[in-house]
Amino acid sequence: MTRRSPKFITNSVEVVNLNTHFGDRQILHDVSLEVRKGEIMVIMGGSGSGKTTLLNHLLGLLSPSSGTVRILDHDLGKLSPMERQLLRTRTGVAFQSGALFSSMSIGDNIALPLREHTGLDPTTIGIMTRLKLEVVSLAGFEDLKPAELSGGMIKRAALARAIVMDPELLFCDEPSAGLDPVVAASIDDLILRLRDAMGMSIVVVTHDLDSTFKIADRICVLDKGRVLALDTVEAIRASTDIRIQNLLNRRTEEAEPDPDAYLRRLLGDSSNQPDGIRRT
Repeated sequence: MTRRSPKFITNSVEVVNLNTHFGDRQILHDVSLEVRKGEIMVIMGGSGSGKTTLLNHLLGLLSPSSGTVRILDHDLGKLSPMERQLLRTRTGVAFQSGALFSSMSIGDNIALPLREHTGLDPTTIGIMTRLKLEVVSLAGFEDLKPAELSGGMIKRAALARAIVMDPELLFCDEPSAGLDPVVAASIDDLILRLRDAMGMSIVVVTHDLDSTFKIADRICVLDKGRVLALDTVEAIRASTDIRIQNLLNRRTEEAEPDPDAYLRRLLGDSSNQPDGIRRT
């Protein structure tokens, strides 16, 4: 598939030596990456690799133990609450579940950011809401409630709300999760169209390999809280790193039980081999 190559001018996201601890447990280890203006960056990795933790840092929901996170040239660690709120109006977020308000119509869900953060009159808000519904192919569905939509339609509505304020940067958490292959492919196409039409940078967190290879300009692979690779789709596919190949080919690590470590764990001594596994 041929895609337009975005013109990279500046970085929309810069993460430098990011470390995160939850108590005594370290989750992220010296994570560094950048998302260029106009590109689609996919963050992928196995369960427990740190994807969600990294996304929460990018959204400003977590503070680093050390390191810096810059969003649209603003250091999140140095912003006041008001400045953070203003920055959020320049970004959009499409959550995995959609996170639509069940008591509100689809139109009201999408219009909510405009009502909360702008002084636009109701007529203008209505026009902008219907315009975004057209963009995601949901024209005419504004009066329905979320419960009346299919899973794919909920994902589209969530994207419409995320882009209603024409953000410079869009975050998508597992946009194709739980969808059948045809609907998932349509979401991928929508993400590509949004990038091309609106010129925004997009960060996608996903474990869907088909989606990753279709939409990504570059891929950041996380493994146990560390950046294992950050490169183009072609380079990631060609990687000789066994951990990347295991991920791409859905292979588990070969491991065999360590009886001594397993016994120590049962006795409450997990200082060695905490998972009771001997790696081969």
